[in-house]
Amino acid sequence: MQEFDVIVLGAGAAGLFCAIEAAKRGRKTLVLDNGKRIGRKILMSGGGRCNFTNMYASPANYLSNNPHFCKSALSRYTQWDFIALVQQYGIAYHEKTLGQLFCDDSAKDIVDMLQQECNKAGVQIALQQDITAVKALEQGGYQLDTVAVSRRCHSLVVATGGLSLPNLGATAFGFQLAEQFGLNVLPVRAGLVPLTWQPADKAVFEEISGVSLPVTAEANDVVFPEDMLFTHRGLSGPAILQISSFWQPGDDLIINLSPQQDLHGFLQEQQQQHPDQELKTILSRLLPKRLVEKLLEVKVFTNQPIKALQGKALQKLADSLTHYVFKPNGTEGYRTAEVTLGGVDTNELSSKTMEAKKQPGLYFIGEVVDVTGWLGGYNFQWAWASGWVAGQYC
Repeated sequence: MQEFDVIVLGAGAAGLFCAIEAAKRGRKTLVLDNGKRIGRKILMSGGGRCNFTNMYASPANYLSNNPHFCKSALSRYTQWDFIALVQQYGIAYHEKTLGQLFCDDSAKDIVDMLQQECNKAGVQIALQQDITAVKALEQGGYQLDTVAVSRRCHSLVVATGGLSLPNLGATAFGFQLAEQFGLNVLPVRAGLVPLTWQPADKAVFEEISGVSLPVTAEANDVVFPEDMLFTHRGLSGPAILQISSFWQPGDDLIINLSPQQDLHGFLQEQQQQHPDQELKTILSRLLPKRLVEKLLEVKVFTNQPIKALQGKALQKLADSLTHYVFKPNGTEGYRTAEVTLGGVDTNELSSKTMEAKKQPGLYFIGEVVDVTGWLGGYNFQWAWASGWVAGQYC
């Protein structure tokens, strides 16, 4: 029987960070993971460059059934704390857009940093571990069994992530463990995920796969300005991934195809300056030409000289392009989702320690918890912050 003070389940961002902090306190700490290497999601994130935090991270950038829960952790371990660690290791990084920080070179720099921190603190790591049973011991603490070995610990930290990206080893293990110990788990669904076409839209728009443009995407009174990308399966790009966390099946998706321009004013100007020009030509000055051809095909407008639009017709055309309505069929699901919405109910946990209120010594951190960040480094910041907090107490 192997004995530890702390066992952390999951060698991702939250789990490794928690283990480092626990070991720094002199706790004999072991990380278990079902994969062949640590930090699998870190390595593939941000196109392999790891969008490791966001300079503007604040509680307002997170979705949760209890939006106040994340405040404590985010205030005690901030983006600036993590940036200082990155700088300490001499990792070169840059801001891409909107406060998003990426490694100049490779996400491997972040994983190597975490490995070195683990080594310095004395964290043990065991990979390719399939846990067959977890039980609470009468005298306190927990026993974890694999086929090969049984281990015991005083504190058990669950950092197993959500269901997104199953090809990286994602499972429902963390949610099942929470339920095993009587904790409420809120319904889960894919977040930060592309949206898919209805068959009628697919027949039209899949031909312009690869076309992208700046838009605002709106659903349920939430609006995100960023780029949108047409794909063979539906809509993607940062604006769509962001709004997907707020969109629900059956909802309209309202797209402003020209958010950076007063469209009505532009059309009035064109009508005065080029009255004989066709609408198709004029709209192609603002929008990708292939998109304009598709909007013509679906009868958003009729191709005629702009001088033919009288009265409210110009305003009507402008409105149809600034409030273009798609009704997505659904999402691409966990296969391509960056995060899992929902999870372990925050009402079950202490926001100060991340410990389960009714199950002493059991902690939940990172994506397995019902706290989900926007696209742009926010989910990593929640991983660092929640991991750091649990590491002070477990």
